[in-house]
Amino acid sequence: MAQHADEGLDDGAAEATGAAWRPPAPMRVLRDLPYGPHARQRMDVYLPPHPQGAPVVFMVHGGAWKTGDKAMARVVQHKVERWVPQGVVFVSVNYRLLPEAGPLVQVEDVARALAEAQRLAPGWGADPQRFVAMGHSAGAHLVALLAAQPALMQQQGARPVRATVALDSAALDVPAVMQQRHLRLYDAAFGADPAQWALASPVQQLRQATAPVLAVCSSRRRIACGQAQRFAAQGRSLGMRVEVLPQDLSHRETNEHLGLSGPYTESVEAFLRSVDAKMLP
Repeated sequence: MAQHADEGLDDGAAEATGAAWRPPAPMRVLRDLPYGPHARQRMDVYLPPHPQGAPVVFMVHGGAWKTGDKAMARVVQHKVERWVPQGVVFVSVNYRLLPEAGPLVQVEDVARALAEAQRLAPGWGADPQRFVAMGHSAGAHLVALLAAQPALMQQQGARPVRATVALDSAALDVPAVMQQRHLRLYDAAFGADPAQWALASPVQQLRQATAPVLAVCSSRRRIACGQAQRFAAQGRSLGMRVEVLPQDLSHRETNEHLGLSGPYTESVEAFLRSVDAKMLP
């Protein structure tokens, strides 16, 4: 089906390519830590100078469920530059991709990576109970699905996170996406079976209140903010805290600009402090 007129490059299409970022030499980085046997089951860990009981931001890249990488500059650079010097451990993860693995396998990879990061956290000087899950685009869909269905985390041995920050997903209510005009990339990700759409849909899987969620959406894309509002309405009906943060930014910029000084980053940080007063200074 054709795309929405206001979508432009949608979930992950703008993330398909991107240069890797190398942090300044003094920053400690643990690269390609394995959480499974597959070459994509790896994570990078960015460490502050002297972490002790540090909070952790656990980041999942986008890329239309078929591309992208944990080391891309737009995924890590500004977030790491802002938060790691403030004492936050930043973890960026890869996961298996289409066509080898669809979203329902990918979300298991993300949960497995979360479990391994929590297991290793004390050795980094981090607190395994102070994790925030964050993702952009396809990655935002995956962390939202984990937020909606905590059993997916439990099945992989992961503990609940303090909160989830979903950056500009347009696939939170998957059946609604698939039943209207949409980009072909959604067909590759979700197929033609309505039962699979429901299983991969954060809105449909959200059946009990879980940890708070902040859904950032590009106000330039009606579909993204509409999807965020659908998720928020479902969560609030269950007594869950879900906030929607529209931003006058492109899909790519909702990821790339997070960490730059300004109202956008400050709003996300205010949310993080509201769920954990010691998340940031």
